[in-house]
Amino acid sequence: MASLENSPVATGAPGIPPRWTHSAKDVVGTAYSTASRIWFTVSRGVLSEIYYPTLDRPQVRDLQFLVSDGATFFHDAHRNLRTTIEYLGDDGLGVRIINADPDGRYQLIAEVISDPHQPCVLIDARLEGDPDFLRRLHVYVMLAPHMEVGGWGNNGNAASIAGREFLTAHKNGSWLALAASAPFTRRSCGYVGTTDGWQDLERNFRLDYQFAAAPNGNIALTGEIDLTGGHHFTVALAFGRTLHRAVTTVFQSLGVPFIEHRTRFLEQWERAVRGMRPLDHLAGDGATLYRRSRELLLAHEDKSYPGALIASLSIPWGEIKGDEDLGGYHLVWTRDMINSATGLLAAGDAATPQRALIYLACTQHADGGFAQNFWVDGEPYWSGIQLDEVAFPIMLAWRLHRAGALGNFDPYPMVRMAARYLITHGPATPQERWEENSGYSPSTLASNIAALVCAGEFARVRGDDATALYLLEYADFLESHVEAWTVTAQGCLLPDVPRHYVRINPCDVRDPTPPNGPDGRIVAIRNRAPGARWEYPAEAIVDPGFLELVRYGIRRGGDPLIEDSLRVIDATLKHDFPAGPCWRRYTHDGYGQRDDGGPFVGWGVGRPWPLLTGERGHYELAAGRDATPHLRAMERFATPTRMLPEQIWDRGDLPAALLRHGQPTGAAMPLMWAHAEYIKLLRSLNDGQAFDLIPEVAERYLNNHGRKDLEIWKRNRQTPAIRAGMTLRVQASEPFTLHWSADEWRGVRDSSSHTTAVGMHYVDLQTAPGDRAPLRFTFRWRESGQWLGHDFKVELRAP
Repeated sequence: MASLENSPVATGAPGIPPRWTHSAKDVVGTAYSTASRIWFTVSRGVLSEIYYPTLDRPQVRDLQFLVSDGATFFHDAHRNLRTTIEYLGDDGLGVRIINADPDGRYQLIAEVISDPHQPCVLIDARLEGDPDFLRRLHVYVMLAPHMEVGGWGNNGNAASIAGREFLTAHKNGSWLALAASAPFTRRSCGYVGTTDGWQDLERNFRLDYQFAAAPNGNIALTGEIDLTGGHHFTVALAFGRTLHRAVTTVFQSLGVPFIEHRTRFLEQWERAVRGMRPLDHLAGDGATLYRRSRELLLAHEDKSYPGALIASLSIPWGEIKGDEDLGGYHLVWTRDMINSATGLLAAGDAATPQRALIYLACTQHADGGFAQNFWVDGEPYWSGIQLDEVAFPIMLAWRLHRAGALGNFDPYPMVRMAARYLITHGPATPQERWEENSGYSPSTLASNIAALVCAGEFARVRGDDATALYLLEYADFLESHVEAWTVTAQGCLLPDVPRHYVRINPCDVRDPTPPNGPDGRIVAIRNRAPGARWEYPAEAIVDPGFLELVRYGIRRGGDPLIEDSLRVIDATLKHDFPAGPCWRRYTHDGYGQRDDGGPFVGWGVGRPWPLLTGERGHYELAAGRDATPHLRAMERFATPTRMLPEQIWDRGDLPAALLRHGQPTGAAMPLMWAHAEYIKLLRSLNDGQAFDLIPEVAERYLNNHGRKDLEIWKRNRQTPAIRAGMTLRVQASEPFTLHWSADEWRGVRDSSSHTTAVGMHYVDLQTAPGDRAPLRFTFRWRESGQWLGHDFKVELRAP
């Protein structure tokens, strides 16, 4: 068994406050095999967060090599060396990192993969340079554990087993082991910022500390590699739930030659993408972004919880985030997840989207909703409610049904529950797709309309025509109100465009009688600087979310209102980079890098999002225009290692803040939503129409088959008036008898509610164009026999 050394104990406890690393990743890597439950990232020449045993559990802050001659200089790759990164093959997320001395005296070349079958990261490294100079060098590996998603409370020890020395860390039952194919000549466990190996070497270019233990703090482990046997060695970092498991894994991985691991690693990835759709002929970069996007989407699926696709293996502005911020972007957002799954479907992979759908069905709440975001085990993280995140799983289910890719899985129970949730809680959403405001959102309404049409088609396939009609007519109700709810007639952003879509028509979703249109409404903007204005008229806050109406087939490309709204968007949100056009999320957005280059901490300035360039490309295609420039722009926004960022810097260069015009900010990178959008745009150009377009939605609304004469009354939206001649549908979530009158109670009628398979119940009250008396009604609940005890009134307006 392994023997831990406990003396001497490091001084300098507990270390400086822990922080994560920069969010902008150059590499995300993992083996394709589900047995290798480990993921690594690379940022600026060093390994940054390493995740185990699930995608949402970062266990390491960083791992890097330090180089010194012991007398005159000390280099770390992050600060002192020039870095080049290249992939090991056309397929696969293994990389070669070349860190070169700026004076040309040596370079350290490291090939990084994970063991194809075990949770172990392998780094095969070699020093190159003048042999006489290399003989003077000392190479150290330094690891900063953040076990169990936190820097505090880590414990480090030097250890040995069967004559082999290694370093280990543990916290709350999780263990890691760090070893190398060459022996460690010196080892030390210290506290970050006080007695860690970096501080020691920076002081006099030598590792003087040899502390055997560093308990309960923010720690770093450092080992000097024995180079007497040559300048080629392999470092391994393994994890386990026990010390024995971590140690066994690390030495088993080192027991197999690296070249064999490398061969198996690349073979796994080649098999994984072999059957995917060839779209290379449309790409302008040799299809490198397409290939890496497919692999990145696959790599962001958890291996313990198949189907769980997270948003990004990154922590936005991680350099200022500590243990108090557990989430980062390594969580499941249903919206991001469905976009990732649909991107893979566009690339020709139906198996992963099917797993994603089953995973979501098993994560659905009892009421039919989904958490705003959640850990991969389904445990909610944030508690917001976003109706588009309830709609997207229905759309994915229908796409898989149309593709014949559902297998033996029946999504209809999930679809029914989600449809009921949308009808019960809509049409206003507590949060729209940017997760900040409640009200009537064009993008949320688009997703809800499309999802309810899909749900209706599922019911029709089941032979339940009554439920199908009910769902389709509720979608029609939403569709017929989109402009009334989300279009201003008082636009102020472009003088000659007074009528356009707004980002949100704000309202309190608990108010059963919200105002109809956005004019005169005030939007509260989140993430604004202290003292800055944070309330604006709704007509002054725009975003391109209305393009979702075209994407799904609810409105036609080239529609004059859409085109006018785009003129406003381009005048207020567009930024032209040398790479191409890009757009900010919405006017006065505060989520992004501050103007002085500082990180987003509660407030900032929203920057352009490359995924919005992809969304615009889909619209251009739908409008009969060339979308290729938008595809090329996305390819140029990608980094040399083909990462697409969440946001890009739109001001002048600030080298001290690592910000350059047109390059990533400190927000998430890579963002899987952006990679999925790129793949879908590539596929859309191949097909000649938007891949996200749902034919049944387009057939209904582009051909004017939806109802326009239906108004719906329900407890959370009590419409005060309708146009005479329309049908008023009174609905509730339990069976009822409607006691009603159309002539001020002189004549009274009782109507029993119709029942649907989605658990909604309704009565239709038909009015005639000449009617003027209001409709008055109350409820008697059939199951309890109780009267509601309150009358309601709906006025009739002249047609």
